[in-house]
Amino acid sequence: MANQKYEIRSNAPTSDARVARADMKFEIVVIPVSDVDRAKEFYAKLGWRLDADYDSGKDFRVMQFTPPGSGCSVIFGKNVTAAAHGSAQGLYLIVSDIEAARKELLGRGIQISEVFHGAGDMYAGTDEPYLFGRIRVNGPDAEHGSYRSFASFRDPDGNGWLLQEVTTRLPGRIDSATTSFASANDLASALRRAEAAHGQHEKRTGQRDENWPAWYAAYMVAEQTGGELPQ
Repeated sequence: MANQKYEIRSNAPTSDARVARADMKFEIVVIPVSDVDRAKEFYAKLGWRLDADYDSGKDFRVMQFTPPGSGCSVIFGKNVTAAAHGSAQGLYLIVSDIEAARKELLGRGIQISEVFHGAGDMYAGTDEPYLFGRIRVNGPDAEHGSYRSFASFRDPDGNGWLLQEVTTRLPGRIDSATTSFASANDLASALRRAEAAHGQHEKRTGQRDENWPAWYAAYMVAEQTGGELPQ
């Protein structure tokens, strides 16, 4: 899910006086595993970058992997966490094209579910829980809405991962002054969506837009930040 920034206020009587906001970057998730080498093989198979593999030679080992394009990494190992193996569930991996991401994982030999979406406003069901345990409906969201299409897979210990397709962020989720793309694939997908939208723009206006680079840029910033898309 998108990073959130919070304002820190003083608890003193003059609490209306604001203090400087400190950035707090969420960068590590601990994954409980039973077999470190097996887990290492699995996360490498996903195509994630191995950042560290430290072994004390005694009773402690820790390794870190980072998904492509991610600012957050996972760590696991021996005596890294007391959590039960496989107890990490609902771990989200945000993708801009869920079908392409699923196809890539299948090509890497990963068992992954079909694409699915939630059953309207159903927040509880008998299917494998995700988020609030909604009932799964086969296929992507009918309107291809952002945040609404998913696919899931598990690591060898049963830790549960979800792909979630996000193409347009909700308003306020990203600072419009600092928009960025995590990977070349994300940027390429955004360019393709801007190109398609621009084609519709030219059809509506009946004119060729010579200033299309600025239109593309405005569209991509608005899409990322949840602003109003140019028409």
